[in-house]
Amino acid sequence: MNPPPRQPFSRKKKKAPFPPFNPVRVAARAVIVRDGKLLVVILRDESGPFYILPGGGQNHGETLADTVCRECLEELGVAVIPRRMLYLREYIGKNHAFRARHKAFHQVEAVFECELGNADNIGHGAEEDKRQVGYTWLPLSELPSARFFPAVFKTFLRDDGTFAFPFGYLGDVN
Repeated sequence: MNPPPRQPFSRKKKKAPFPPFNPVRVAARAVIVRDGKLLVVILRDESGPFYILPGGGQNHGETLADTVCRECLEELGVAVIPRRMLYLREYIGKNHAFRARHKAFHQVEAVFECELGNADNIGHGAEEDKRQVGYTWLPLSELPSARFFPAVFKTFLRDDGTFAFPFGYLGDVN
């Protein structure tokens, strides 16, 4: 029996049978409140400054609690102690205001209540985010009118300056 005929060699790239894979990013963020103020990271885009909670992406082999500690150290230069998880949310970029930039971005985010360690070194993080321009202690009284993301976070602020977090899964919110 003769072997089957050989196919001619081709340098043409074969098309993948499925679209490129965009992994879901897992992240952890910190809620740090002190003296009626919320510690936030300031970012800037073409519309101006806006605020987010400190935190970021999880590394392989790292717990979410370790992630929020590392990210606060990197972004702000401070140690935090995660106390409890407040809620879990998703951010599917194509569904929100930053859709032009985040159309292929999907993140699952665990948000922790954290205690701040020594704040003497605050603002001296070693690895700030790309659009990060600083940090601030945002007075809770200014949160409702601030350009803050996720905006749903503002709805958890009570009139007395405390928060009422709906523990659990919030879905795709910003």
